[in-house]
Amino acid sequence: MHRTSARRTMIASTVLGLALASAPVAHADSTPSTNAPVRVTLTVQGPDGLLFKGKIRTRGHGVTTATGGTHRCDGTNGGANPSAVPTPTAALDDAARKRHFTWDGTWYASFDDYSVDAIKNVSGGGSAYWNISVNGTSAPVGGCQFKLNAGDKVTFTWTAF
Repeated sequence: MHRTSARRTMIASTVLGLALASAPVAHADSTPSTNAPVRVTLTVQGPDGLLFKGKIRTRGHGVTTATGGTHRCDGTNGGANPSAVPTPTAALDDAARKRHFTWDGTWYASFDDYSVDAIKNVSGGGSAYWNISVNGTSAPVGGCQFKLNAGDKVTFTWTAF
């Protein structure tokens, strides 16, 4: 009886080992990217009305502005997300490049983020700023830190003090 049990254990172990050896291996790169491009609706509302509205395909990436220089804008800023993700400021940058309009922003190293200063030559100046909201709610973090999802509605609104 003891020999039969040991033999069954050995056969079961061999079968299990062969099954595991022939199973497909999951690779780390087979998981979906957190920085996969998403399609969002971007609206820019200036003091005198609508400056831009359109659907934009975006993902987190490096951004260059005349005032702020070149910095990453991929959601990892300030440790907000563990890996790169699409962000509102990256969406603004993509829209500006694809639809041929300008924007500018100052880089603040202490926040690891840009402050959007001007869009389509409309500046906040000393009495206003560009507020970022996603799905109708002001972003609780900077525009390079907030993670966007497909279908989000991103709005940059010129807001007076």
